[in-house]
Amino acid sequence: MSAIVLTVALASCGNTDSWVDTVPAQGWPAQYGDAANSSYSPTAGSGRLALRWTRSVKGSLAASVSLSSRNWLAANAQTPGGCSLMEWENDDNGRQRWCTRLYQGGGTSGPLFDGFDNLYVGQPGAILSFPVTQWIRWRRPVMGMPTTPRVLGHGQLLVATHLGQVQVFDGHRGVVVGNSVDLVNDVDPSDFTRGLSDCATAQAGCPVAAAPAFSAATGMIVLSLWEPEAPAAVLVGLKYHPGQTPLLTREWTSSAVGDGVLASPVLSSDGSTVYVNGRDQRLWALNAADGKAKWSVPLKFLAQTPPSVTPGGLIVSGGGPDTRLVAFKDAGNHAQEIWRRNDVSPLSTSSLAGQGVGYAVVTGGPGQGERGMTLLAFEPGSGHTLNSYRLPEATGFPVGVSIGRDRRVVAATSDGQVYSFAPN
Repeated sequence: MSAIVLTVALASCGNTDSWVDTVPAQGWPAQYGDAANSSYSPTAGSGRLALRWTRSVKGSLAASVSLSSRNWLAANAQTPGGCSLMEWENDDNGRQRWCTRLYQGGGTSGPLFDGFDNLYVGQPGAILSFPVTQWIRWRRPVMGMPTTPRVLGHGQLLVATHLGQVQVFDGHRGVVVGNSVDLVNDVDPSDFTRGLSDCATAQAGCPVAAAPAFSAATGMIVLSLWEPEAPAAVLVGLKYHPGQTPLLTREWTSSAVGDGVLASPVLSSDGSTVYVNGRDQRLWALNAADGKAKWSVPLKFLAQTPPSVTPGGLIVSGGGPDTRLVAFKDAGNHAQEIWRRNDVSPLSTSSLAGQGVGYAVVTGGPGQGERGMTLLAFEPGSGHTLNSYRLPEATGFPVGVSIGRDRRVVAATSDGQVYSFAPN
């Protein structure tokens, strides 16, 4: 009898470490929301908001702010002096928790929150992790400037640099796990800032100018790559094999978007389809398994930020100067245009809160004509305006809209202004 009891006791003492694995925060953990870059949150949004506070990072921003499970806000700014990486309390008037200074030049790397409010962010030549305080948890060298990191699951973190180095890190210890993939040959590891000035405008000198997309459903990783001497940026598909050797494999390279891709790719909720903007002013859908084109549709404008995608397959076009707000439905072998707002010019990617509300920063607004910026709340299914809110004294261009788990909405601009709205 005692042997049976001992056996049961040992069986019940299995490995329970999974509860401390690195997982994304339940807020808006990184730029474009989840690892698939969907810009979609299951949190039901509010069509009625009130501006609660505004604050400046006293520098510039090139990526949206991130929101943790505890409603903390992280911004990776570029500042002339003093702090650059900042953590504020979004639900307490932007009260600063801590700040520190990173090596400058890495503003395009957005910060990432995990479920324990640890923070991950890149600077030229390194990837860093911070605990809930400003003291560095770990710092590891990389070749180039990390794009916004992604949580893969199994306690592991994906880090792809602007020079094409792709690695997986243990989220807690900061050690490299498995093999690395180098998308660009003969990179000098000591010249980690080469081509960095081309990244913000996605030019040829920056091989990987945008953050990758990852699907936990299929293990596919998709990123853009502008190879040296190539005429345009292509898409590359990698496969993540947790617990196997090799951990990362290169599956395909696609030049289906002939004039080149622009901005981060986005993966569907089931991981089967890649959506990406083409420099040919078309929205493209590709098979995530092999990179072959499924369909493309004319936008009639150049979208410079990624589209937004709901689990149901609704796609809202990206933003930029002289764009329009358009929604499509993926019908398998073609796209069906659902609605088009020719009276609205979105400057940012739309952030979608559940099925009922989408948010985008648009040009102008009531009493502003074509000047200034406004946060537009709209119905994703119809495009109808729910409300609009002026961003006081906003300058530069918007870098994104983040949605908190408490339904607060935060917009930020390239000139470092942060605007926090709460449900009214």
